[in-house]
Amino acid sequence: MNDRAGTAAQPSDLIDVHELVQAYYTLVPDVSIPEQRVVFGTSGHRGSSLDTAFNEVHIAAITQAIVEYRASQGITGPLFIGRDTHGLSRPAETTALEVLEANGVRALVDEFDDYVPTPALSHAIIKYNAEGHHDQADGIIITPSHNPPRDGGFKYNPPHGGPADSDATGWIADRANAIIADGSRDVKRAEPSLAGTTPAGSGASRSDGTAVLAGTYDFRGNYVNDLENIIDIDAIRAAGLHIGADPLGGASVNYWKLIAERYELDLTVVNPSVDPAWAFMTLDWDGKIRMDPSSKSAMASVVARRDEFDILTGNDADADRHGIVTPDGGLMNPNHYLAVAIRYLYTHREGWSQDAAIGKTLVSSSMIDRVSTSLGRELWEVPVGFKWFVPGLVDGSVGFGGEESAGASFLRKDGTAWTTDKDGILLALLASEILAVTGKSPSVLYAELVEEFGGPAYERVDAAASKEQKARLGKLSGAAITATELAGDPITSRLSEAPGNGASIGGVKVTTEFAWFAARPSGTEDVYKIYAESFKGAEHLLQVQAEAKAIVDAALAG
Repeated sequence: MNDRAGTAAQPSDLIDVHELVQAYYTLVPDVSIPEQRVVFGTSGHRGSSLDTAFNEVHIAAITQAIVEYRASQGITGPLFIGRDTHGLSRPAETTALEVLEANGVRALVDEFDDYVPTPALSHAIIKYNAEGHHDQADGIIITPSHNPPRDGGFKYNPPHGGPADSDATGWIADRANAIIADGSRDVKRAEPSLAGTTPAGSGASRSDGTAVLAGTYDFRGNYVNDLENIIDIDAIRAAGLHIGADPLGGASVNYWKLIAERYELDLTVVNPSVDPAWAFMTLDWDGKIRMDPSSKSAMASVVARRDEFDILTGNDADADRHGIVTPDGGLMNPNHYLAVAIRYLYTHREGWSQDAAIGKTLVSSSMIDRVSTSLGRELWEVPVGFKWFVPGLVDGSVGFGGEESAGASFLRKDGTAWTTDKDGILLALLASEILAVTGKSPSVLYAELVEEFGGPAYERVDAAASKEQKARLGKLSGAAITATELAGDPITSRLSEAPGNGASIGGVKVTTEFAWFAARPSGTEDVYKIYAESFKGAEHLLQVQAEAKAIVDAALAG
């Protein structure tokens, strides 16, 4: 923990936005250098222009690759495109639109030149494709999520509306790197123009004067007007709750304002400021500026105002994550809130199928397992990454999908898909519904779960590992774990594939009756991550963590 964690950012902590944007246009990547290649993680390609990892050449090549990919898949409908508030998002959007225009792809940008949250883009894709058009739409969302201000991010969402799977992202990344290696000769590029505007919408002129050849779409209005079909807005209004929403300088800022106006809620946008340097933030645990609504350090200024509101929430830069703050509990642990949300939804959504499963990532709290059992619902446990929930949310077989990093989404009241990407706005509003309907805050309801099931101790720690060790861990079989006990209890399972869908977890998970740990290699650092939880308390958790490292190290050495 950095000594300055949770304190206000100082001028020395801030990026030079002009330098960042200049580097985007001037630095040219060399894809023979691993750090400068296009790499799609669980949430698209991310990096900083200052490191020659997110530059104009990258974005032009990725967009060209997406054009070719969607053509190979027979996707001929409009491509929805939006951006968040990071400094590199606007330049990347401009580059992408130039490539899309040159390739004849009908792009739909925001009608008001507003920022677009990730869930609003997913909602738009699903809505279009459910309307019975002769073609299918897909989308690009430009965001590095909660990453520091120096980073950029670029993600492709296919017609199902959620994150693309590894087959798609692998193809796009490989093609983009091949294009760059060949000097970007295959990139088609046009100057933005109002000429030849498509019938899908009128041409748009941006606030910076740049003209674009694209149709327009009211992401904000369509998303906000539909919220009454998934959240009990009437109950929130009737309860007279005083709600605070902090966008943390992100894309949800004008969405919260419209939600308050449209539904006549006592809702205050506690900080409507947008600044690509995020000068108003408090520093995260490591002393960096990071818009993580699940971090007590990043949310310190928000938590300080908890007594001013009945419910106070935060979102990250693209609003796909949530942070829930209550007067009695402060900032809730994401795992705690997921368990409360699941218990509430599966007892208050009569329109959902009785067979709709509960989706969780395998590193989320096993409190969810206990709640699922109490509800008599199937638990659908999948690897890390929200993309695994997409099929179940699409067909209604999964009512709720959530992950420990404060990302989740769920079905509409009638049991149909809302978004197939994480929706932090939705989960924040749900906290108000829970309080309005039950008369209890989510933190009080979690305390009741602890009384019923016990209180787990949960933590993630890192252990050093070489690149070779990380590679071995990613392919390790559960059968390679020879230990029979963990922290004094018999081991009941050794997993290298997720129970819900049989997909590789890229590591191992070991469980007992009272505890579990999962080990996965880091994608960016020479460490592996140990997620662990114990229902026997904090001291037992420390024992679990220590033995987990010994068990994994022995398996890697073998």
